[in-house]
Amino acid sequence: MTGQRILIIEDSPDIADVLSSILTDEGYKVTARTEASDIVKLVIDNQPDLIITDYILEGINGGEYCATLKRDERTSHIPVIILSGYGKLLESLGDYGADKIVDKPFDNAHLLITVAGLL
Repeated sequence: MTGQRILIIEDSPDIADVLSSILTDEGYKVTARTEASDIVKLVIDNQPDLIITDYILEGINGGEYCATLKRDERTSHIPVIILSGYGKLLESLGDYGADKIVDKPFDNAHLLITVAGLL
């Protein structure tokens, strides 16, 4: 068991539950949030080893969260995965500094390999 911490930011409770279950079964400690009014504070408070954020969120996109984290020296080292139903389009717009972009719907095994590769 890894014990590494993963922060999920996902506004769909169903997807957040699936992600939490998959990752918890692999031994990760998971914290899930639907949004973050202050993403840097949330990350500093939770000290995750990796962040998974949905791209389309209420009022902000996960890319903006990612870019904010990558600009802050306290959080820039933490790997970020952006989940998106529009992965190819997102890559063409710029990846916001994300370490990986994973298309939705995602394959569980592929997601776990991606997570392990970044940790």
